[in-house]
Amino acid sequence: MDLLKKWSENYIEAGCDEVGRGCLSGPVVAAAVILDEKFEQNFVNDSKKLNVKTRMDLDLYIRENVKCFAIAELPPAFIDEHNILNASIHAMHRALDQLIIRPELILVDGNKFHPYNFIPHQCIIKGDSKLLSIAAASILAKNYRDKLMIELHEEHPEYGWNTNFGYATKKHQEALIKHGITKYHRHSFRLKYD
Repeated sequence: MDLLKKWSENYIEAGCDEVGRGCLSGPVVAAAVILDEKFEQNFVNDSKKLNVKTRMDLDLYIRENVKCFAIAELPPAFIDEHNILNASIHAMHRALDQLIIRPELILVDGNKFHPYNFIPHQCIIKGDSKLLSIAAASILAKNYRDKLMIELHEEHPEYGWNTNFGYATKKHQEALIKHGITKYHRHSFRLKYD
């Protein structure tokens, strides 16, 4: 099923999504995308439904074929201080700050958002599987964060971030018990050990 290209008829829309909310380590990353009218579906979908190769191919297609995009990240320290929901929304605000075109309507994946610069917004549950702009943002954010976690894996290979990307897999939790936390871990997240 093709995703919708537009939510409204008359507004410049920016789609926003974030990744990394449920991770134990690494930043939360958000992206904002304003589509070009000629942007084609081209298999763009929710990043969670795509394999790595498709996602990487689409990343380049999106970057070259949208009007503008931006990516922003916030570190674990910010997440610990402000909580993950506020950090996720603030990361989206930071991505919107960087857009070279001012949107007239912000489309957000999920059900929570804080008003941004007096621009109307619409929260859309499962928006990344309904709207092209949000799906494109989810792909850019996911690829950016995965690449970053693979780089951090070189520094701390014991946690397996090159495969779990900071999520609470058994290997990651066992490594935390054995080695403790790093500066890349979120101190405010509680672990549940089996």
